[in-house]
Amino acid sequence: MIALPIPPMLLATCGEHGVPLADIAIRDPFILPDTASRTYYLVASGGRSVTVRASKDLRTWSEPQTVFALPEGHWGPSAIWAPEMHRYRGKYYVFATFMDDRPLAPQRPGWPPLVRRGTQILVADRPEGPFVPFDNRPHTPDDEMALDGTLWVEGGVPHMIYCHEWVQIRDGGMNLIRLKRDLSASEGEPRVLFRGSDAPWAPRGSERYVTDGPALYRSKSGRLFMLWSSFSDTGYTTGLAVSDSGKVAGPWRQQAEPFYRDDGGHAMIFRGFDRKLRVALHAPNRSPEERCRIFEVEDTGETLRIVAER
Repeated sequence: MIALPIPPMLLATCGEHGVPLADIAIRDPFILPDTASRTYYLVASGGRSVTVRASKDLRTWSEPQTVFALPEGHWGPSAIWAPEMHRYRGKYYVFATFMDDRPLAPQRPGWPPLVRRGTQILVADRPEGPFVPFDNRPHTPDDEMALDGTLWVEGGVPHMIYCHEWVQIRDGGMNLIRLKRDLSASEGEPRVLFRGSDAPWAPRGSERYVTDGPALYRSKSGRLFMLWSSFSDTGYTTGLAVSDSGKVAGPWRQQAEPFYRDDGGHAMIFRGFDRKLRVALHAPNRSPEERCRIFEVEDTGETLRIVAER
């Protein structure tokens, strides 16, 4: 495989003169280990844009480069949340949550506004972009307040797993929808995999159950795990679910103890170029103190557990 060059803007600050990870304020971090360039890309929201930083060692990073900015007339002009990047069939895809502040329905007293929110997929030939949308609409259903879509390919069929927002339905859902082969649109109707209240570590008797940030991983034993986030008595918390069928359709069973409960979440999982398995998440869950934390993880075949912080 031919290694692709890193653009000069990223190369200039990547390495020993780059920005230490601990100095980067970030929520919902996503790291793509790009095998084509042997480079790690840290994907983040720039408010109304998507940015990437490059690194060779996961320790120091380039300055952010914008790879997508909201154009005039976009359906979700207010903000971009939680972008993540995937390489699929030779191209690069950004899954990002877009928002329109115009209300979908009257606001419940004491609750956040009900606004249009959904995940849309963008495509590019390179991780440095530019990324472009397929259409001017979300891939998630128009009538759902949805966010945090991620990619999972099973049996050659691409799917999106996403969160149906608790703000709209009180007990947040983790949903699955099939995608077209080129990821240009979704197909069929979504199905609910589980709800936020299913977690045994979630507070009982609450009227609000959050579902955030799904990330799937196939273990060495063939088991299918999902990291996802909500809240427990210790703050923002990352749980671990397992599919009893080994398929993305489930049924999904929640492990009794969270994967990480120290006020951190929106985790993602990746294997580094050194073949070590890692999880990245943000902690603590308060602005402006959020930082990307990277942990080395053991795959026991039966569960995932943190070994050490990177």
